[in-house]
Amino acid sequence: MSTKKNSHSPSALEQIIENFVFKHRALMMTIIVTCIALLTIQAVKVKPEASFTKMIPGSHTYVTNFLTYKKELADLGNVIRIVVENTNDDNKDSDIFNADFQQTLKEVTDEVFFISGINRDGLKSLWTPNVRWQEVTEEGFVGGAVIPDGYDGSAEMIERVKANVFKSGQIGVLVANNFQSAIIIAPLQDINPETGLPLDYRALSTVLEEKIRDKYSSKNVTIRIVGFAKVVGDLIDGALQVVAFFGLAVLITFVLLWLYSRCLRSTISVLVFSIFAVFCQLGILNLLGFGINPYSMLVPFLVFAIGVSHGVQIINSIIHHSVTGASNIDSAKLAFRSLYIAGITALVSDAIGFTTLMIIDIAVIRELAIAASIGVAIIIVTNLIALPILMSYIGVSPAGLKYARQSAHKTGIVESLFKNFAKPPLAKIALAVGICCLILGLYFSQSMKIGDLDAGAPELRPDSRYNLDNAYIVDNYSTSTDLFVIMVKTDVEQCAQYQTLVWVDQFQWQLRNVAGVQAVKSVADVSKFGLFGMNEGSLKWYGLNRNQLMTNASLSKTPQGLMNKDCSMVPVLVFLNDHKAQTLDNVVKAVEKFNAENQIEGIEFLMAAGNAGIESATNMVIEEAETEMLLWVYSIVIIICLITFRSGRIVICIITPLILTSIMSQGLMGILGIGVKVATLPVIALGVGIGVDYGIYIFSKVKEALGQGKSLYMTYRYALNQTGKAVAFTGITLAIGVATWVFSPIKFQADMGILLTFMFIFNMLGALTLIPAIAWLLNIGSHRTKK
Repeated sequence: MSTKKNSHSPSALEQIIENFVFKHRALMMTIIVTCIALLTIQAVKVKPEASFTKMIPGSHTYVTNFLTYKKELADLGNVIRIVVENTNDDNKDSDIFNADFQQTLKEVTDEVFFISGINRDGLKSLWTPNVRWQEVTEEGFVGGAVIPDGYDGSAEMIERVKANVFKSGQIGVLVANNFQSAIIIAPLQDINPETGLPLDYRALSTVLEEKIRDKYSSKNVTIRIVGFAKVVGDLIDGALQVVAFFGLAVLITFVLLWLYSRCLRSTISVLVFSIFAVFCQLGILNLLGFGINPYSMLVPFLVFAIGVSHGVQIINSIIHHSVTGASNIDSAKLAFRSLYIAGITALVSDAIGFTTLMIIDIAVIRELAIAASIGVAIIIVTNLIALPILMSYIGVSPAGLKYARQSAHKTGIVESLFKNFAKPPLAKIALAVGICCLILGLYFSQSMKIGDLDAGAPELRPDSRYNLDNAYIVDNYSTSTDLFVIMVKTDVEQCAQYQTLVWVDQFQWQLRNVAGVQAVKSVADVSKFGLFGMNEGSLKWYGLNRNQLMTNASLSKTPQGLMNKDCSMVPVLVFLNDHKAQTLDNVVKAVEKFNAENQIEGIEFLMAAGNAGIESATNMVIEEAETEMLLWVYSIVIIICLITFRSGRIVICIITPLILTSIMSQGLMGILGIGVKVATLPVIALGVGIGVDYGIYIFSKVKEALGQGKSLYMTYRYALNQTGKAVAFTGITLAIGVATWVFSPIKFQADMGILLTFMFIFNMLGALTLIPAIAWLLNIGSHRTKK
């Protein structure tokens, strides 16, 4: 095919744009290189970050309720639990009741107390004065701190500590049921008081490892640490290993791109500008005051992948025109002229599609949307403008031209495999297979769940140290780390009224009978135990009392956190077996049912605090946003494609494979047990955004060929010859690049790798098989066939 045939006469606007880029190419290149250098310097300053408040839906009712009482619930939200376990094999000293263990527990408690960012008022341990024991005697209640004054580690004192622990009610809470370990509960502050900045979870995680785990772990002591901050710290540490995967992706892309073009200078040019696009994106994020969190670690991969995708199209076109005899600058101009509209259309579709993630009221997802949109915008400059300008100077290497000329006389593998899908026999088969895939996708997508489907921290591998630590707590303590808190709101000084406590008690009884609930605790239990104790331990008195004076007396020793200062709110603590989506859904429905059946004047049961309560709010936001986000993504892509191609039938051809892949990916999530959550929801939108590029590039060439009066079959062969090989190459290269994520120590990144690999491959196959089949079905180009 000659150069004349595949280049059209540029319009006045196209001529202006082309002249603007290439007549001042030295100046343009200087400006672009300068900007890249400055932004690369900024990129080096980007730091990993994470924030508890950025991980939660800020305007959700549950979160609003939690933030209203955040100070009162400080030790029920963002906390660290440190387990000090006695692993001494000596039967005599194998539990916590020995001097050596208590000394270690004291030292760890003191060390934690002085860690910056710890809320010291809420710190709880057997060695803190807010953990007390009490008992009923003939004279009434007596009690004190679990560790008595004058403790000296003697056998007598150890026996007193042991007795106090039994009287404290902390067995199963701060002390393991088998007495092999004890827990230190450390609430966290949002702001580091020493720096005035948001708490750095990675730095905190590092301090916990160095000052606690490494320092105090020994043959006889094992330290276990769980909590949101530790999850984030482990995620950031694991995510930093992703840099190695990025390097591997670059290496794989280099090899495949060289095999594709056999032109070293073209290969390096595409890779360099794609990598610089990543640097520029990170530099702009730093200037905007953003860091990079574990959930946005995939964005640099995607920016690189999208850059390679568009860079390959440019190089493919330049090589094609160079083979026909065009000079370096003419080849670059012709490639720019034929692809910049398609490229900009695809990239604008990507960018606007990514911005639809902004509708999700979770800060980390919104930051991911901003980062991805910035990266795509930069690719317009680096890969659609700077790359053609550079190639206009250096041109295609002789080895690349030789390989291209040899290949020009042969029908390519891609053209041979896919050209007949524009003919009725294979078109019908492709449509039939597509319908079967649609049915299977719809069937299995019914198994897809919202939220976490695994116990512990599903972001990490089941055998990760964090999940093993969490499993230890679940197995050895009565109160789990998954806490759902309902806030019972009353008028001031009314939370301890008899009628209020009766409703709280009835509410607790209903929750105890919900599947997945391990235990329920509130101030009503304190009142019952207080009345029981004030009446010589008689079981007849273990209940709520109508006499308000007796009720008030029973609550005189209420532990911190079970009643606020003005007695206008009491929390109901619901300890769950896990925070799986189904468990959370069971609790939410039970609370909603109780509220619906009991309209109580002056009392409100508000959800929700605790890590499980916040998780349930997050699940709700994601469930509501999933469909809305997809509608926005597809609506925007459809509008942009309509503006570009001015044909509803062409838009149907481009969009249908994307919709099919989206449905099939949801089916895959159902089969593999991957829940829709903060980590995976963006992947669905990103997959659509990148997948649309294939169809846009194919139809940019189809439009050219149809304008030349070709039949659908010849049109599609022309499109395959011009861009099909690049589309197939891009899909395979991107899929291989992200497939390496499967080996990531972070489970959600492995899940994202599986989903993106699937979407890249099937978007590519859908573009090459279903687009011509649907075009045949819709009679695109049929009038020309008759000619």
